[in-house]
Amino acid sequence: MGLISFIKSAGEKIFGKSEEKKEQEKADLILSHIKKFGFNTSDIQVKVDDETVTLTGKVDTLENKNKIIVTAGNVEGIAKVDDRLVVTQPAPPVEPEKQFYTVKKGDYLSKIAKEVYGNANKYNIIFEANRPMLKDPDLIYPGQVLVIPPLK
Repeated sequence: MGLISFIKSAGEKIFGKSEEKKEQEKADLILSHIKKFGFNTSDIQVKVDDETVTLTGKVDTLENKNKIIVTAGNVEGIAKVDDRLVVTQPAPPVEPEKQFYTVKKGDYLSKIAKEVYGNANKYNIIFEANRPMLKDPDLIYPGQVLVIPPLK
């Protein structure tokens, strides 16, 4: 739980051209955006206050929680996600908390894998951890926040 920062000017453009959308309309759009990736949103509430999204409710796993956070944060116009989600299934005790990585200009998944794992060939681990948000390992952009799972 906590506040996770994102780059406000990066991310999917789900709000359209008008910045005049009301907070509730933005919250509904973000919830729909999360749902389109196949996540169960029946126990998730989304609130938008200016450029901060607050996520409350219950999710089944830590993996899905992290993916939902980056899905909500990787939206143009959102700078922070206040994570108040509760995981209903306890994570295995040996699995450390996953970390996040903000993509920089010139990054690609194998370069990130080399940096965090010491092996560029492990890029697919990062790709799989960020599916379904990532549809192609070559399509990442600066400012995007990725989940970096621990090596097993």
